[in-house]
Amino acid sequence: MRNEGLGSWPARRARKTPGRTALIHGDTSITYAELCERTARLAHALRTSGVHRGDRIAYLGPNHPSYLETLFAAGTVGAVFVPLNTRLAGPEIAYQLADSGAKALVYASGFTGLVAGLPGNSDVRTYVEVGTEYEALLAGADDEPIDQPVTADDTCIIMYTSGTTGRPKGAMLTHGNIIWNAVNVLVDQDIITDERALVSAPLFHTAGLNMLTLPVLLKGGTCVLVEAFAPEATFELIERHRITFMFGVPTMFDQVARHPRWADADLSSLRMLSCGGSPVPTPLIARFQERGLTFLQGYGMTEAAPGTLFLDAEHAVSKAGSAGVPHFFSDVRVVRPDMTPADVDEPGEVVVRGPHVMPGYWGLPEETAAVFADGWFRSGDAARIDEDGYVFIVDRIKDMIISGGENIYPAEIEDQLLAHPDIVECAVIGVPDDKWGEVPRAVVVPREGADLDADEVLASLAGQLAKYKIPKSVVIADELPRTASGKLLKSRVRKRYGTDS
Repeated sequence: MRNEGLGSWPARRARKTPGRTALIHGDTSITYAELCERTARLAHALRTSGVHRGDRIAYLGPNHPSYLETLFAAGTVGAVFVPLNTRLAGPEIAYQLADSGAKALVYASGFTGLVAGLPGNSDVRTYVEVGTEYEALLAGADDEPIDQPVTADDTCIIMYTSGTTGRPKGAMLTHGNIIWNAVNVLVDQDIITDERALVSAPLFHTAGLNMLTLPVLLKGGTCVLVEAFAPEATFELIERHRITFMFGVPTMFDQVARHPRWADADLSSLRMLSCGGSPVPTPLIARFQERGLTFLQGYGMTEAAPGTLFLDAEHAVSKAGSAGVPHFFSDVRVVRPDMTPADVDEPGEVVVRGPHVMPGYWGLPEETAAVFADGWFRSGDAARIDEDGYVFIVDRIKDMIISGGENIYPAEIEDQLLAHPDIVECAVIGVPDDKWGEVPRAVVVPREGADLDADEVLASLAGQLAKYKIPKSVVIADELPRTASGKLLKSRVRKRYGTDS
């Protein structure tokens, strides 16, 4: 088999465990043998439609077996997979299709109207709607293996970053990047062949795909695909499928912990809870520990496929709040602006290198050069390292507030605010101030039914934070803007609530 990439995974796994269940979606179950056959058929169909090595194949839709079949089929013919964020508007989808030069688009039936309204000036020539059309395409295609040479250095996925500022950039992840990331996950987490993973985080997000789904499939476990996260359904799925492994961003786990079923739900099957995407608030960690459940926290970025730091269960309590230490095959430093290593507890920028780090952004050589220094990828995140080598993510460097010459990291204040029993979400931003230049402002979302008082919120921080860190104002909001992967959109919070009034 000359294919060294992801496209070979279904065949390699099928020859080892053909009868084991690979995917569950609703009432549909797909074995590894069936996944192998369906992937081969789709690869033949795409090749017949004119898709060849190096061409881009886009996918638009929620979590579904066809997502993974398209990913593996693209890898089978040496094409590049382009996952599209389902929350994007038509013009944003059109931009990513045009920017990537996608030749084919596989899409869920719920997006028929959006796809019909796309401009006709893209490179897309093949459109496949998931459902009857998709199944007919597979049924009419050959199921013989395709032996297309694919190397670890070939591009596997163009995954667009969240694009919180400016146009989103397409991170080029090679087959090697994704494979090494999966190896890191398998080394640092005790994934077993009997794993039953709940995949409710979107697959178009790097963590849901690369930190959960692909490592479980590599090991031969089962992935239960859910089209959208919902706390009530999460409890039902855990009990019905005896889920052992979950990944989510903090907001997802917070909704689970605040649900009425939380106290009495049967969670006995759960072995691993992996959390990432943003710093995990310490009050949330405590709520899960009370149920005997421990978070495996991590930190990563799309450009690193994404795993970078990992905090194991053994240190979940003693190093609570830390993102951990580098994954086995990952090198991480915290550095000053001149790239010299920061001292213990001195804030600096996280830089990373390793076989899982992307070679660059699609079609953007200048932007690529700007984020690499001496072979290290510059994350733009601020962190500090303790005396034991554990990394604590402080905040985005650009989110730091400078008030009267003091550096204030919003994440520290947000962590304290989330300890308030009536606050479910919050964001701290800097607003202009005549005396101090800028001061913190807290934007908080109250618990349903709570009568939140701004003065009481500020009073609750007294003695918990230095006076200069305590926000000078509080705004009570109904919700906070987030990306599809759950990350807070600080730029939108600033635009909406950052005036000096």
